[in-house]
Amino acid sequence: MGKRKILKVINTLNKGKEKTINIFFVLFKKRKVRRSTAAFLFFILITMLISVEFMQHRILLKEGEVSPRDIFAPRTVIFEDIEKTKQLREEAAKAINNQYDRSYEASVTVQKDISKAIASIREIQEDKKTNLTSKINALQDALDFSLSQETYIALAKPSLEELNILEKETSRIVSQIMEIEEVTPENMAKFKRDLFNKIERFSVSKSYQKLAYGLVNNYFRPNAIFNAEKTRLLREVAMAAVPSQQVIIRRGEKIIGAGEIVRPETLAKLSALGLAKTLVPWRTIIGNALLVIVLMLVVLIYLYQQNRKIFNHAGYLYLIGIIVVMVLAVAKAIVSSNIAQWPELGALFGYMAPLAAAGMLIAVLLDSRLAVLVATIMSFLLVIMTDGQVRFGLVGLVSSIAGIYGVGKLSQRGDMVKAGFYTGIAGVITIGIMGILSNASASLILISSTLFGLINGFLSSVLTIGFLPYLEGIFGITSAFRLLELSHPNNPLLKRLLTEAPGTYYHSLIVGNLAEAAAEGVGADSILARVGAYYHDIGKLKRPYFFIENQIAKNNPHDKTTPFLSTLIVTSHVKDGVEMAKENKLPAVIIKIIGQHHGNGLCTFFYHKALESGQKDKENIKEIEFRYEGPKPQTKETAIIMLADAVEAAVRSLSNQTPGRIEGMVRRIIKEKLLDGQLDECDLTFKDLDRIAGAFAQVLNSIFHTRVEYPDLSKEIKENKVVKEGERRKRIKNGRTGKQPAERSASK
Repeated sequence: MGKRKILKVINTLNKGKEKTINIFFVLFKKRKVRRSTAAFLFFILITMLISVEFMQHRILLKEGEVSPRDIFAPRTVIFEDIEKTKQLREEAAKAINNQYDRSYEASVTVQKDISKAIASIREIQEDKKTNLTSKINALQDALDFSLSQETYIALAKPSLEELNILEKETSRIVSQIMEIEEVTPENMAKFKRDLFNKIERFSVSKSYQKLAYGLVNNYFRPNAIFNAEKTRLLREVAMAAVPSQQVIIRRGEKIIGAGEIVRPETLAKLSALGLAKTLVPWRTIIGNALLVIVLMLVVLIYLYQQNRKIFNHAGYLYLIGIIVVMVLAVAKAIVSSNIAQWPELGALFGYMAPLAAAGMLIAVLLDSRLAVLVATIMSFLLVIMTDGQVRFGLVGLVSSIAGIYGVGKLSQRGDMVKAGFYTGIAGVITIGIMGILSNASASLILISSTLFGLINGFLSSVLTIGFLPYLEGIFGITSAFRLLELSHPNNPLLKRLLTEAPGTYYHSLIVGNLAEAAAEGVGADSILARVGAYYHDIGKLKRPYFFIENQIAKNNPHDKTTPFLSTLIVTSHVKDGVEMAKENKLPAVIIKIIGQHHGNGLCTFFYHKALESGQKDKENIKEIEFRYEGPKPQTKETAIIMLADAVEAAVRSLSNQTPGRIEGMVRRIIKEKLLDGQLDECDLTFKDLDRIAGAFAQVLNSIFHTRVEYPDLSKEIKENKVVKEGERRKRIKNGRTGKQPAERSASK
């Protein structure tokens, strides 16, 4: 009985476990549960990657206290001495003098005022009707300054020569100073003294010298106006030119010893190293976690608004998360490493963080605009990961944008190497700029920018090329690289098409050119359109000679078959092509193009042939039996290939391939496909169809261009032969052989 109870309990527990597991799998199958779980996992991983440095042991010390033990720097850190930087910048601002704007009109104004005063004195002196007392009173009223009574008496008496000398010399010395020197309120007294000294050398009496003193003292003014805005800007520039005072703490350096007094600079170093507290900084970790949540929401909102296709595809969201986590992990490993022999270089390892790899992967696999957004967000995360080193994030952002630009238009495998080169060059330039701004030595700038910039580009391209095939395979994405590989003529299917169905091969090449040009015109994927066109007819390899382009001889197998059987043979090339594509593991997008490139179109030739051959039994001939199975094209690229396929065959059948007839045929074929409903399920607009028609016509006109008709020269050649033969016989008859004299003598 005891054993039975134990077994019963074990069975009950097992059933409970199975039930729990089943419930878990049922829940996990739900889309929202999977997405939420993945989002939470990525959130935890990213938060840990950027916050792991804050989880170390910290020390609680206060200024003035005694350190209980020795403290050494666990890593190399460069931080700014804020107080010293502030002091040096204030000194640089004080060194900038007040700025003034020169007024060249001030000299003229001063001379005019002096001349006006002297003219008043001259007029008073020349007035013979006024007595001396009245003249003195008039002089006092005319002058804006006071003179002694003796001077007024002397000036009241006419002395035109002295007055003219005074006017001339005063204007001369004033203009000399004001036109050369910058006279400001601060230095005006100095220039007045210089003028007074020069007035003492005037060849006039003391009274007239005193008059000159008064004129200069009263009318002399600054010729420079204080410019407060210019002064402020120059002082700001001077302050900005003072670099931040960087303090380097090298790994293993002693920060403070046991028994030493804690000073402000010690606390600054501990804070820079993140060792200033004993408790785990939960506020910092929570802040990082909230920031990660906000950045994740930014990406999701952007996708919801701008790219609903990626937002609705859970696999693509997982792909973005995996790329971000992988690249951040590599960046974390690089940033956390150090070199004891070269601590200055070790502190700059953040420049090698290959953020560009994430941008290039997302650009190649998903979308370039999304790649720029993710690169920007990752640069923020790198700044947090490196304890606020903005320079690392800026270099990562610039390098990422250069890499995204490099992979924007891939046409061959070597373009990825070019993208890595662009990334490296962008890194070299940006690191050099950061070094200049941080006032680093020229040798350190040269070594760090060249070494770290090129390593960054190399790592980014290597990571992109290394991860790309695996991410393509796992998430079922066909990148431009995969398409470029498929477009190579050495591909087994294309080689078979060339040897077994050469007509179809060359037809596919032309269709590819047409599709590529049209796709570029309407903003579709031109590489996909071209490569899809190369493979759209591979099903014809099963029975190549049943298709007119591969029939070298004039014998047509369809002449010996019924229209129904001919239709079955022709339409089966779509199904055969899909099967061959799957056997050769072609991408899903190419398989869809093969299966949809005829839609459910009608085999018009065999349908009309059936109607003609079965005139007595037309009612039993159904149109649906002469149509392809479909489905209709679902994408722009497939629809373009359908139109290009039909247009190429139709234009080739034209007897007189003039530009007008070619364009007319192109537009007629597109209109027929539209009216037949073959374009109902793709998102092409009427404007797109017009652009497609124009692109088709341009390409076809360049292929089937008119040539100059060569003249028939056979008659002229025959006539020339007859003339030459007559001349030869005539010379023989006259005893001439047609040889030159030297030749005749030699023959004799």
